[in-house]
Formats: sequence, C-alpha cells, structure tokens
Amino acid sequence: MGALLKLTIIGVLLAALGERLLQFSHRANLFREIEPVDLPNCQLLKGIEYGSEDIEILPNGLAFISSGLKYPGLVAFAPEKPGEIFLLDLNDEKLRPSSLRISKGFDLSTFNPHGISTYIDEKDDSVYLFVVNHPHHKSTVEIFRFAEEENVLVYLKTIKHPALHSVNDVVAVGPESFYATNDYYFTDFIMRYVELFIGLTWTNVVYYSPGEVRQVATGFYSANGIAMSSDQKYIYVADVTGHTVNVFEKHANWSLSPVKVVQLETLLDNLSVDPVTGDVWTGAHPNGFKLVNYNTKDVPWSEIIRIQNIHSDNPIVTTVYANNGSVIQASTCAVVYDNKLLVGTVFHKALYCQL
Repeated sequence: MGALLKLTIIGVLLAALGERLLQFSHRANLFREIEPVDLPNCQLLKGIEYGSEDIEILPNGLAFISSGLKYPGLVAFAPEKPGEIFLLDLNDEKLRPSSLRISKGFDLSTFNPHGISTYIDEKDDSVYLFVVNHPHHKSTVEIFRFAEEENVLVYLKTIKHPALHSVNDVVAVGPESFYATNDYYFTDFIMRYVELFIGLTWTNVVYYSPGEVRQVATGFYSANGIAMSSDQKYIYVADVTGHTVNVFEKHANWSLSPVKVVQLETLLDNLSVDPVTGDVWTGAHPNGFKLVNYNTKDVPWSEIIRIQNIHSDNPIVTTVYANNGSVIQASTCAVVYDNKLLVGTVFHKALYCQL
C-alpha cells in the first residue's frame, strides 16, 4: 500500500473520530454552562438524603417518591442501603415524608427503585403503584396496591420480560399494563458508553400487558422519562442525549404514532404533566460531565424546565429553576400540584417550592 494511500486512510479515520467526538460532546453536554435561576419559598424535604429519582402525585395531594437508586456510572451516597418509597402529603403544612412499609413477599434487600407511575382503577378507586426496579442491576417492574388506611404498599406482582431489558421509566395505563422506556440496548456498563459514543439509536418504548408485549416506538439515543397527557390521548417520551421531548398519539390498540418533536438544549430526564394546564415538566442535567464524574468541588447542577402549549407550532420552553448544586444536585424530575413544585434528584435530596 502506498504511503499516500495510508495517509489518506489515516486522515479519514481521524476525521471520522473527530466528528464522533464532537457529536458525543454535544449529546452529553460536556461543556454546557447555564445561569442560575432562583425560586422564592423553597425548602429541602427532611429525611430524604439519598435521592428522589421519580415523583408521582395523586389527585388528593399524596406524593410517592422513589429513593436510593444505585445506577451504573453514577455516585450513590448510601450504596449498601436498600431503596425505599416515601409518601408525602402536600396538604400537610409540616411536609414530612415517611418511608412506606411494603408487605411480605417482596425482597426489600435488593430493592433499587427507579421510575414510578400510578394508576387509579375507576371501578373501585384502588391505587396501583408501578415501580421500575433494578435488583442485582437487572430490570423488573413491580406492581403494588396502595393501602392508604394502613400506609402500606401491598406487593402484588413482579414483571420480567426479555423486551424489558433495560427499563428506565413507566407510565401505567391499566392495573397490569404500561408503557416502558428502555434507555439502553446494552446492559453492560462499558458497552453503554460505547453505544452512546457511537451514536446508536436503538433504545425504545415497549407496551406491556399480560396478553401482549410489543415495541411501539424506537429510534431514540437514550429513551428515558415517559408520561401521558391529561386527556390520555398522547404519550410523551424524553430522549436524554437527543435533547428532545417526543410526542406520540396513543391509539385504541395501544400503538403509538409520532406527532412532533420538541428540541431542547439540556439532558432532560423524567417527565410529568400538570393535570390542570397540560404543561410538561422535566428535571434535567445541564452538564453530563459533572453528572458522571462526581466531584465535591464541582457538583452537578439542577435545571427545571416547563414546556407550555407543547402541541402548538411554537411551544414555550422556560427554565423555571436552575441551581449550581449549592441547594440541590442532579435533578431528575419536576412535579406540580396546586401551585406547589417538587423537585427530585438521582442521588441527592428533594426540594419543595411554592410557585
């Protein structure tokens, strides 16, 4: 092979590698900086010290909070402590979260909760809590019934399926059915970063019911948070490293068809919908490097985004809150109820604000 040809091949490979590095840097927001945005009347919730990865609020103001997530590549402040679900009554001025007891039959020692969702059965008003769990770094979906009188989660069922290989979040659509996001194709930690670096769009959304399991959407870099519109006609999916909220129409046969994509600049995580206004809220990570390379001298920021009129031609995207980690680190979700805002995190605390 001639010297010129060798140099040409090397040049092409270096150019391809450089382009891939630039794309990776952009998708991971390795160098993004933002300005702080404050909210008045904010306070940390006492008793939550090891994360509040996802939050679901019932119509009566009771909030479920998943805590204690151990996730490959991210710091955990209490790696040996099992995860738990907290309950918070937003109508109580004392704002005291309490850890919910879980009934017998469930292995608490390996509980590693991630995304959560609630479903209220119209037949008898029973409340079901769906929890993404990662026992031994596997993926399952746990279904509980909330016994409010005893403040107990009654364990009902563990769901495992090959199509649910790397679940991040769920949105419940029935007592035993849900949509779930697989945020990576590979489950191996190193291969996940290879997948992200190469830019594979293999992650997806799966519809699960006892009688049917199928992929209903794909083509995401890293499908993460998922939520349903207030009228239950649309499904919203967050693509973390794609920096997008993807809007899908939900059909009677549970299939999804794409409607539009809303582009953002941040690494958006979980999604929630304001039941009154229909606004979509997300907790986000402004800078991916600070998130995965935890440094006590340069901690991860938090960013809270609200999307108004998401179905219009010109949605309004607003940074409602942004903090440099001095108050709260690595935000994952933002949920509103009666002009109140709850902010959750991967591994840090939980924040309450009056809007």
